[in-house]
Amino acid sequence: MPNCLLKLTRVVLGHKLRTLFILAFKFMSFVSIVLYWRITEDSKGRDQVYLPVQIQCAHSVPSPPCAVADEPPPPPGDVFFVETSERTNPNYLFMCSVESAARTHPGTRVVVLMKGLANRNASLPNHWGFSLLSCFPNVEIRPLDLSELFSGTPLAKWYLQAQQRWEPYFLPILSDACRIAIMWKFGGIYLDTDFIVLKNLKNLTNVLGTQSKYVLNGAFLSFTPKHKFIELCMQDFVENYNSWIWGHQGPQLLTRVFKKWCSIRSLRSSKSCKGVSALPREAFYPIRWQDWKKYFEVVSSTELNELLKNTYAVHVWNKKSQGTRLEITSQALLAQLHSHFCPATYDVLKMDFKWH
Repeated sequence: MPNCLLKLTRVVLGHKLRTLFILAFKFMSFVSIVLYWRITEDSKGRDQVYLPVQIQCAHSVPSPPCAVADEPPPPPGDVFFVETSERTNPNYLFMCSVESAARTHPGTRVVVLMKGLANRNASLPNHWGFSLLSCFPNVEIRPLDLSELFSGTPLAKWYLQAQQRWEPYFLPILSDACRIAIMWKFGGIYLDTDFIVLKNLKNLTNVLGTQSKYVLNGAFLSFTPKHKFIELCMQDFVENYNSWIWGHQGPQLLTRVFKKWCSIRSLRSSKSCKGVSALPREAFYPIRWQDWKKYFEVVSSTELNELLKNTYAVHVWNKKSQGTRLEITSQALLAQLHSHFCPATYDVLKMDFKWH
């Protein structure tokens, strides 16, 4: 036994750097997982606002556009939002995302898929959010049937196996899988539920956004059905699957596939090739995730217009910002976005702010 311990000690000392690196990596992985689950659990208790279930439809809700002679119909494809958790009590940012998309796409279906509705009957939960969204004739709320969504794709076998084991980031990975499956099967536009849409997005086809000079992001996707790029994304999702690295199945996956698609080693080399475009950061991520607190800072109208002049939709980085108190009646950047692009949700927010 002493000889074994001596040999073990020599091996460890001989690989000190490697051992320290492995221990540090495992420690950081453990800390990130704990923080992720703590944020997830904390968020479940937030946004439990006791407001009237029935919301009166505001006169500002747009009506469906009338067909005009000789005017081409809007491009095909729906706008999709996905909720992969069991939650059926959408929060304010979720509501603002859907409302802003509905307002900027009055001639397009905005489909909200919610996993928590899959085991319910046809009626929706009694929640003010569903009452408000019923005011928009182009919004449809449907249950998310994951087995049906993944059927006929490389993700079907993965989903079956993933349910049989514990994974630290399963919900965001499930969301990553859903968005590429939706793009493959149906095409259209996918948006995360922490986007505020500023402009109509239907003129963007086979497009995704650049998060930074190194990474793409799938919080916004716009593709035609059965596109080869999305097919390669599904293949990479399964072949290079790693559930222990945050973002590996999402932004990093899209970045890997885009580099292969364009035969490049750096995103600086190309932003468009073979019919797929990666728009610059200003298009969807004008504020970096490291600067998320700027959404809660007061800005002037001039500064706001300058910041968003090249932006289609604003990603709010809810994973970082959730729980931060927003002075809704202030001139904070996020408050101004709510006021301008989701006024019905903003009215409810002001009511809640007044009560508190």
